[in-house]
Amino acid sequence: MQKSTMLIDKNFTVSEVDPRLYGSFIEHLGRAVYGGIYDPGHPTADENGFRQDAVEAIKALNVPIIRYPGGNFVSGYNWEDGVGPISERKRKLELAWWTTEPNAIGTNEFADWAKLVGSEVMMAVNLGTRGIDEARNLVEYCNHPSGSYWSDMRISHGYREPHRFKTWCLGNEMDGPWQIGAKTAVEYGRLANETAKAMKWVDPSIELVACGSSSSGMSTFAEWEATVLDLSYDNVDYLSLHTYYNNNHNDTPNFLAKSLDLDQFIHSVASICDYIKAKKRSKKTLMLSLDEWNVWHSIGSSRAEERWQVAPPEFEDVYTHEDALAVGCFLITLLKHADRVKMGCIAQLINVIAPIMTETGGALWLQTTYYPFLHASNYGRGTVLQAVVSSDKYDSKDFTDVPYLEAISVYNEEQGQVTIFAVNRHLEEKMELSVDIRSFGNATLIEHLVLESDDLKAVNTKSNPQNVVPHAGGQSSVENGKVQAILSKASWNVIRLQV
Repeated sequence: MQKSTMLIDKNFTVSEVDPRLYGSFIEHLGRAVYGGIYDPGHPTADENGFRQDAVEAIKALNVPIIRYPGGNFVSGYNWEDGVGPISERKRKLELAWWTTEPNAIGTNEFADWAKLVGSEVMMAVNLGTRGIDEARNLVEYCNHPSGSYWSDMRISHGYREPHRFKTWCLGNEMDGPWQIGAKTAVEYGRLANETAKAMKWVDPSIELVACGSSSSGMSTFAEWEATVLDLSYDNVDYLSLHTYYNNNHNDTPNFLAKSLDLDQFIHSVASICDYIKAKKRSKKTLMLSLDEWNVWHSIGSSRAEERWQVAPPEFEDVYTHEDALAVGCFLITLLKHADRVKMGCIAQLINVIAPIMTETGGALWLQTTYYPFLHASNYGRGTVLQAVVSSDKYDSKDFTDVPYLEAISVYNEEQGQVTIFAVNRHLEEKMELSVDIRSFGNATLIEHLVLESDDLKAVNTKSNPQNVVPHAGGQSSVENGKVQAILSKASWNVIRLQV
């Protein structure tokens, strides 16, 4: 049996967790909107066509913010097409995903839906085919109370109270050649800066996210970030990071080590932000928004073969037990960087590379990846503690010194609780974990949740939705300021303590 140790002290902290770390993403892509959140023919649909079984599954995740409407979709989207009487809205060819967009769901409907699930909206503006004018108009439409052209138009559409969207994305992946209206770093940096100024002149209370590179694998990575921030630093509040991982080479040890790549990616982008801060002699520290991340096995696959369909199934990845372990490792990595990563969006929320799957008009089931996110979002609120972890390590194809134990803890002082999140990466052996919690005095075990399976490729399906689900039968005890736990091989663990 593997042996590992962990020391946590309530006086040694990383940062308070911004609740928006547990955000998500809904794009007009595949069946995320139509057939996902909106399915007027479904037995549970409300008067607005929103599936209530989906609402309940999402509410359980406690998602504080949801990015919308894209994604690649936003770079060709005219927001005016999605407001006003639905019967008068235009059907448009959608060039990002080669589909037909019926515009039955737009800004106001999504705002209504977000309220149903208890989330704020992270709104994205089109800086691909459009720019400053449309962006400032959208802020006026959404956030200005009344007495102007666009705010009065919103009122005429049945929304007297402004939406007051606080967080806005300045375009999406603008360095990507796949993007409608892709730009050089100088072109985008100038446009982002001028758009940010105008948007904040309309509503000074908003926060703005500038686009970082589409991924760390882009040839322009690092130089893009530095150039964009050199041109826009004073007027933006966050820089975005996007990253996806997969196990398409069927190398599980290497796949489970990819959270080390995420760790390095975050370190690198934070360093670039700090370089521009120093260069500009600024007092502002720029924070990060990892507003697209997930496991994505079908990444790079072609779009739907038949063009111009309405909401064809796309990127409906089926997630395995090992995918859930990877997602758990990524969540732990985000918590380790809670001092800089203030927002995160698992992409996406339903049907498209998602933890929740539906059959249009029919069943809903939860994928394996739903559960680590559920646990982290509900129990990972509070202050991240600086953990000292000792564990045996292994080397994989792309990584060296990969610890078998990936772990972090969060202290919720208000509730008097400490939660330890831990992944045992070892595929063959259990792990004996000893956690020193003496600084908290007396502690009692609330529960030890475990997600495990003898089959790394096990999945949940419509016909077998309970195949991989967590249980509360983990082996843990607390005595004399120490937690003693046994972590099953290849398992996700949540050890909750009352202190």
